[in-house]
Amino acid sequence: PIAPYNPRNTDHPKDIEYRVEDRITEHSEDVQLKQSVLDETYNHRTGVERTNDAVKDCGLGHVRARGRVHARTEVFLALCLRLVIAITNYERGNEPGCEKL
Repeated sequence: PIAPYNPRNTDHPKDIEYRVEDRITEHSEDVQLKQSVLDETYNHRTGVERTNDAVKDCGLGHVRARGRVHARTEVFLALCLRLVIAITNYERGNEPGCEKL
């Protein structure tokens, strides 16, 4: 869960930026996170959210993959779907970047 940590509603805020940092500290002693990688990963969330919305708009339900292999498969299929949407919009004379048909 690479999501921002919200220090509100606490008297003792943690010295972390992302919630995953706290989980790693709790459950592992030998794993270190590189802040630039966390920042880059978090900044890519917009593309993921747009893909999830495109999947929902096409009636395929919510994306709920657990585990790296399943998540990669779902992302691949969602990207294929976005490509189909772009090609269909282009052929219909619509804006290819539009997320809906």
